[in-house]
Amino acid sequence: MGEVTADKQSAPVLTEIPRYRVPSATPTTGLAVAGAGRIPAINVALFLVTLLTTTMAGAYMAGANLTLDTAADHPVLELARNLAMGVTFSIPLMTILLCHEMGHYLTARRNRVSASLPYFLPAPYPSMFIIGTFGAFIRIKSRPASRQQIFDIGAAGPWAGAIIAVPIVILGLRLSDIAPLDNSGGLQLGNSLLFWGLSRWVLGVDPNSVSINLHPVAFAGWLGLFVTALNLLPVGQLDGGHVIYALFGGHLHRLISRVFVLGGALTVMASIALHLSFWGGWLLWAVLLVALGLGHPSTTDSTTPLGPSRRIAAWMTIALFIATFSPVPISFSPPPPETPDSKAVEVHYVYPGGRPRMHLPVTRL
Repeated sequence: MGEVTADKQSAPVLTEIPRYRVPSATPTTGLAVAGAGRIPAINVALFLVTLLTTTMAGAYMAGANLTLDTAADHPVLELARNLAMGVTFSIPLMTILLCHEMGHYLTARRNRVSASLPYFLPAPYPSMFIIGTFGAFIRIKSRPASRQQIFDIGAAGPWAGAIIAVPIVILGLRLSDIAPLDNSGGLQLGNSLLFWGLSRWVLGVDPNSVSINLHPVAFAGWLGLFVTALNLLPVGQLDGGHVIYALFGGHLHRLISRVFVLGGALTVMASIALHLSFWGGWLLWAVLLVALGLGHPSTTDSTTPLGPSRRIAAWMTIALFIATFSPVPISFSPPPPETPDSKAVEVHYVYPGGRPRMHLPVTRL
């Protein structure tokens, strides 16, 4: 595919950041993208390994304990049975991530912008990295010619991923179980407006009044919406940063990017001081985004604004971010203190294959 000219590594946290720097020579177009007829071996290998690690993660949630360095210790039939338990999580998740990345890649090709095929990032230890992957990214190797092009490329990924994630969420919720509201504590997944609305529509109950034992398919769909929101943060060279740059130009992009990161960090610190619910991952993201840079490289034509139809599409993309955003996507509630009359009860949520699965994908909405 040629040398990648991106100046920094993309953030390996379930996100895709197409980064590029201004090339010193004439921008590469046209035939530079034509090398896509052959898929590089590294891209195929990373995809297959990530499919394996996400399947291991799904199996781990279903009760198996597999990692890349211990898989060989299991008999072949046992290994196959354990891996089969994880495909209901890995296949929908990988489908969402692949559609997200290919949305960027195919749109870049259509706009004659040189870009790499997706690189997937495996996480081999499901006990530490519970979903089995750090996400995926592509590299944009040549400068987009206009704000229209950078908008098309930046917005295509989140929309492609979200369009696939919504039916996966609907299917997963139909396979999920509803239980009485459980105040016993544990790890809980947060609600976005879109996930809450889908839950209410599919399950026919108020999601805030029950506990929903998420099926692995539903958990993968929830992650897909979470990935969409992360990528649409209006910061730097995230997909949302591309949209903001295309809509408002470089000056307002820099202001919005800095205000958003500073406001998010201050909100987390205020929540800590006031003992309110918060997600510490936002602080990690603030540090990571500052390290990657809050600016945005200029397109060749940086002055021509978006046309009316793309301005509407840009505001719709901002609305997608609001619909998929959860202020506290993951939280942990400690169990209530035991009384002399209380008894410790271990609760197992049964996986369709009959094996107990771990508590993580059980969420109180």
